[in-house]
Amino acid sequence: MSYLIVLRHGQSQWNLENRFTGWVDIDLSEQGIREAQEAGEKLKGYKFDKAYTSVLIRAQRTLDIILDIIGQKDIPIEKDKALNERMYGDLQGLNKDELRVKYGAEQVQIWRRSYNVAPPNGESLKDTAARVIPYWESKIVPDLKDGKRILISAHGNSLRALVMYLEKISEQDIVKTEIPTGHPKYYLLDKDLNILEKKYL
Repeated sequence: MSYLIVLRHGQSQWNLENRFTGWVDIDLSEQGIREAQEAGEKLKGYKFDKAYTSVLIRAQRTLDIILDIIGQKDIPIEKDKALNERMYGDLQGLNKDELRVKYGAEQVQIWRRSYNVAPPNGESLKDTAARVIPYWESKIVPDLKDGKRILISAHGNSLRALVMYLEKISEQDIVKTEIPTGHPKYYLLDKDLNILEKKYL
């Protein structure tokens, strides 16, 4: 058996400012640093063989803070844009509340949470899954099948795509699924990667 822990990065500066961030490389806020530290405290006692993260600083810095706290900075880390946040296109940098006034709360919610509707010049969750899941299958699954214990530090939507796949969540139900910042989610997996246990730590 192996285990997998997935974690959305701590609050970023643009999370704090209520802006669509997407692929813009924004660092953690002060609260985000604290959330990463708290996640590290929760992960004391867990041993990892490898970590995966995106190419964006907020996910990398969260991972770095955690590995420092748990004393495992020497493990291999693989960084790949396949794990990047959803690309929000023309919405990137814009304030969500201002967009709700302009387009309506329902439209903004569709852009944020729906499975197959993309914002202008951006990605839908379906598009995000189309890069996350092949990467999962080609890179991370072999490690887990080798019995390695894996930590993934990524983003709200790249992790929603992965969690949807792992937990067999429907397109309708994924709309209601939120991945909170800084809260590690633990999966205990059997040799065929069936989920034996799942919980937020």
